[in-house]
Amino acid sequence: MAVPTSESESVENRTLLSQFYSHYLVNRIKTLYPYFSTNFFSNFALRFRSTQRRECLPLPLPSSSLDSPVLMTKRSRVHDVVEDILERVLINLHSVQKNLHFWQSRAKSTDSEKARFMIFERGPRAFIDETVKLLCGLTVQGSSTQNLSQSASDYIGERVGFLNSLRYSLATFLAQVYMEVDKIGEELVEDPETKLPLLLVTINVLFSTLEASIGHLHATRQSDSSVDGSYSTPLLFEKLPEINQEGSQWTDCEIRDAINSVYQNLDKLDSYISFLVIKHKKPRKITQYWIRYTCGAVGLSVCSIWLLRHSRLVGSSDLDNWVEEARNSTYSFFKNHVEEPILSIRDELFDTFKKRHQGIMDVEEVQLTSNSLHRMLLAFSEQTKGQKFPVNASDQKMMEIVMDRYEKELMHPIQNLLNGELVRAILIQVQKLKLDTETAMLELNQILRANEINFAVLTALPAFFLSLLLMMLVRGWFKQDTKAEGRGRIARIQRRLLVIEVKKRIMQYQNYVDQGLERDAQYMFGLALYSLDRLYQSVKWHAEATGEWERLREDIIDLAKPRLQTAHKESVISHMVTFECLLPSRNRQ
Repeated sequence: MAVPTSESESVENRTLLSQFYSHYLVNRIKTLYPYFSTNFFSNFALRFRSTQRRECLPLPLPSSSLDSPVLMTKRSRVHDVVEDILERVLINLHSVQKNLHFWQSRAKSTDSEKARFMIFERGPRAFIDETVKLLCGLTVQGSSTQNLSQSASDYIGERVGFLNSLRYSLATFLAQVYMEVDKIGEELVEDPETKLPLLLVTINVLFSTLEASIGHLHATRQSDSSVDGSYSTPLLFEKLPEINQEGSQWTDCEIRDAINSVYQNLDKLDSYISFLVIKHKKPRKITQYWIRYTCGAVGLSVCSIWLLRHSRLVGSSDLDNWVEEARNSTYSFFKNHVEEPILSIRDELFDTFKKRHQGIMDVEEVQLTSNSLHRMLLAFSEQTKGQKFPVNASDQKMMEIVMDRYEKELMHPIQNLLNGELVRAILIQVQKLKLDTETAMLELNQILRANEINFAVLTALPAFFLSLLLMMLVRGWFKQDTKAEGRGRIARIQRRLLVIEVKKRIMQYQNYVDQGLERDAQYMFGLALYSLDRLYQSVKWHAEATGEWERLREDIIDLAKPRLQTAHKESVISHMVTFECLLPSRNRQ
């Protein structure tokens, strides 16, 4: 199962290289100046070693010791030594696991994918070499594709086998140290300085076992190996000086020398593992996608040459004109689709009353036209009927009188145009038409004013959608939560996969114990500790934010206890997955 990573690959590669070359530099200085003390570099490094360490899985101490005032006020040397061992072994194990996971995924791919990897994803030199081999194989025999697939399987299988064996040795060593600390946990809390010599002797024995285990990998390297270069000299750890290793009456100087020996061994282990991982590491991103980067570089070069030809450097003003046009277009787009719509919305919201008095038609003008028409109808009706009409007479009734008179006048249009009321009736109809037109324009003006904000919003929609697209792109770039430390749904799934992985390895550990396979049981327990450490780091920040960290931390520590019953660990895991920070989605309860 895939183990989610929590550190960037570039940082880890720089760490591996720095460890390797620092160890190489120390060895060269020792060669040039052999009269220096053996512990000179260790004492120098110990004096300036940073007190800030990467927080990893806590030590298997009794639960009552978590609140012990002794541990809170003064840290013992034994705790520092053991924590440094666990921390550095876990870092090396993570480096091995990350590269092993890559090669295992490649081993599960199809033959065509393996062949593509061998040709296109190992750099330009491998591309040329494999292409030449493929062409030579085609001229000799028709099975060159099968040979390439077999070569890819051997290439990947060698790295999988070596890194798997290296992981086996490191995980076993991690489990052994953790179990030894668990055996004397209560005594370490009560009197850590007294138990330090015995623990140092045990750690020295475990280092010797690890030396033999990794030395076995060095000895079993195949002569036709595809690994570039040659292996370094076998790993040789420092041994404890010839002192009373059985008793506890050690002087402070002897204890300090033993601690320095442990740190020397850790430095040697770091540099040796770094060297081996570099020899078997996965290709870098730039190596895997070198064809894409090459095409991109060529395209960028062509674009640069094209831009240079149109720039002022060669006497052309095309580039300046294009820049000016782009600037003007951008300014015009911003003004038409951002500035003016926003100002229009602002004016509509805050200057409504002021704008109501401005328009193509006002209510007062329409009222004047209506009053004039009313007076014209009243005068015409009184003259036509020969009677007095009330002032508030209906315009509709008086308009009917006008139309009746108008129809009669039309029977003799020429005569009535000169002596009759035809002209007066026509003028009244013109006034009526003017009133209807002004009323329609007033209603249209009110509709336009009522929808001004809608028109402004429609004008601003292109800029809004463009801003929304940019925000989504920026959010997606910042929120890359594919790792377990992220905040999104994928990160939550990765954390739950870590819990499932812990459960699987604990069950496998119990199966090995039941079968009496002690070495394999230690290996599986070491992998379980590694998975718990990854879970510990990935979930801490989220659990602290939800207030669940104290309880979740206790559960993780319980799962790391080797003497705790497996049935109890299963119940702990069932309880852990109910924490909010481990739920697959925020909406699920």
